[in-house]
Amino acid sequence: MTIPKSVLAELVQEIPQLRPQIYFKTSLTALSHAMEDQVLASSDQPLVIATFQQERFYRQEAHRYRRIANLTSQVYVLAAPETAFKNSSEYYETIAFSTKETLSKEWNLLVLGQQYSSCLICNECVNSGNDETYKLIAMDQARRFEGIWTFDRQVCVQAAIFLLNRILKYRPELEEKVQVAREIYGINVDVGMGRKSGKIKSSSNRRYQNKASKVVTQNPQFNDPFAQRLVTYLQASQYKLLKAYRSIAAQEQKQRLINIISNAMRRSLDPDEIIKVAVQELGEALLACRCLIYQCRALDVTATITHEYLGSSVTSVVNQQWPLQDNPLFQKAVQTQEQVSIEDTSLLPDYCLTETPQGSKVLAQNCIETLISQWEIKSWLIVPLLYQGRLLGMVELHHCGSCPHNWSDDKIDLVQAIATQLGITLIQAETYAHLEELNQQLEALDRTRSNLIAITGHELRTPLSTIQVCLESLSQEPDMPAELRQVMLETALADADRMRNLVQDFLTLSHLESGTVEWNVEYLPLLECVDLALSSIRAHHSQKDLPNITTEVSTELPLVLADGEWLVEVLSKLLDNACKFTESEGTVMIGATSNGNNMLEVTVSDTGRGIEPKRLEAVFDRFYQEEGALRRSVGGTGLGLAICRQIITRLGGKIWAESEGKNRGSQFHFTIPIVSNSEQNREGKLKKKKQT
Repeated sequence: MTIPKSVLAELVQEIPQLRPQIYFKTSLTALSHAMEDQVLASSDQPLVIATFQQERFYRQEAHRYRRIANLTSQVYVLAAPETAFKNSSEYYETIAFSTKETLSKEWNLLVLGQQYSSCLICNECVNSGNDETYKLIAMDQARRFEGIWTFDRQVCVQAAIFLLNRILKYRPELEEKVQVAREIYGINVDVGMGRKSGKIKSSSNRRYQNKASKVVTQNPQFNDPFAQRLVTYLQASQYKLLKAYRSIAAQEQKQRLINIISNAMRRSLDPDEIIKVAVQELGEALLACRCLIYQCRALDVTATITHEYLGSSVTSVVNQQWPLQDNPLFQKAVQTQEQVSIEDTSLLPDYCLTETPQGSKVLAQNCIETLISQWEIKSWLIVPLLYQGRLLGMVELHHCGSCPHNWSDDKIDLVQAIATQLGITLIQAETYAHLEELNQQLEALDRTRSNLIAITGHELRTPLSTIQVCLESLSQEPDMPAELRQVMLETALADADRMRNLVQDFLTLSHLESGTVEWNVEYLPLLECVDLALSSIRAHHSQKDLPNITTEVSTELPLVLADGEWLVEVLSKLLDNACKFTESEGTVMIGATSNGNNMLEVTVSDTGRGIEPKRLEAVFDRFYQEEGALRRSVGGTGLGLAICRQIITRLGGKIWAESEGKNRGSQFHFTIPIVSNSEQNREGKLKKKKQT
């Protein structure tokens, strides 16, 4: 059967005037050694009782108690066994108690002699779990005890009674030896246990308490100046050590988190990956209910929460649109570029309030009240992520529930250190992303340069060579037959036209990209533009070389809002491409439908060569050639589709390609704005007025 109360609790209950104090382990070790040295230095043969929380602590002091046992036979050592500790009477009395006993949390040492006495009765303070720094340092020297250290004999006798009772509980066979100790050292069990046994009347008990109080407060040994100075010095030194431990632990925690973020940065420059690591580590380190880290800019209206740390029983805000412009805490952090902390959101600062006509302060018309109530935020900390004064994002920590949370300077410093590192990391990731984009642009530019050289070399040199051969033949052979002369002239003219088209495409694309084109946007029937494009195609191609071209464009379609010349240019180039890459036995179809979004979708499809799916976007690049610049089987500059994209984009539409792969045909789609019915009616009325 265990004893539920500690020796200290029983002692204070018996002598209420006793006032326990806080001691550190270092102080208790020094006091215990001083008491043991006093025994070793005297000629008295005192009663010595020592309790150890664990056997390993006893092993460190076993040699001292063997020396003490050579001076007195009344030595009792109690400890919780771990390996070999057991009940024994070999050198002195050893008593093993269960680890579940309250003694496993106590530090007790009693010395009771004929001429002097002293006792040290303490309980270890149990950490509440709220002191994160104490949990972090976890150093043996920082262990704290609550207890009493005194030379008062009456208190020592009372402590001896409680300790001897525990000895007999575990080793009742020592009753005779314990009785001898009681007689030698004047330990009156009846007086000590009078309150429990009823052997002393209440008036006698009060006299005993008054006497004990008088002895405790007036005994010169208890107030010995040297001893008090010694304890004060030890305690002060221990407090300094603990303060140093806390500072070191806080610095270690800060450096550890920074190292974690740095390692994440070295593994990847992806901002999402870095923020994911940082929000988890920071939330765990500060035991926050909720930790948010999100990227934003000073003028952003909202931010989407993608990364958070959640404590237990807290609602997640992931994927929520977090308000920024209407949040006075966010705006305060942006304006001051410093942290903003709210210990209790029920007591918001003045900048979150507005004054009513009656002179009272109420919450301003913003989102903060909604955020506090919806997400149960009781304490709030906001720290901006900055780089050279530029806002990159925000760190938010929330404590939820009913109790306010104090944002200590150490915690704020830790968050700010992490925010500084995150700011540097995010700007590095952004710089790396920009560098990657620049590299891609440079690579594209280099490909364009290579394609330009190859295409120019082929498209210009080939027709020039043909023209030169034809002209030289005509010049050197004046007697050339008329039929051959006509062939030479037609060949030279065709290649000259080819060169003219090449130069024209260069100029057209240059004007479109530079924005120097003058647009003449008007209401047009699409079918009219299609017919003009078909006429142009048939004029430039031999009818026998063209595939079968079908048109599915209804006359009932609404008018389109476009520049007719440029729209015909787009249709001509798309039809020209379809005809070039489709055999004469194939089919080219042009159709148009309304997509319901005030846009008309035009499709030019063919049954020709097709496009690899991975190249569907690349075909719109400048100088792109499906077969390569030097081995294609059809002519062209590779600028046609790039020109089409520029025109359609300028007209307010978009263009894209679809294909199931090689030799499976392709479809080119583009959208163009249409005229609403009301606009058409208004346009019709204006035309009638002009005619009249």
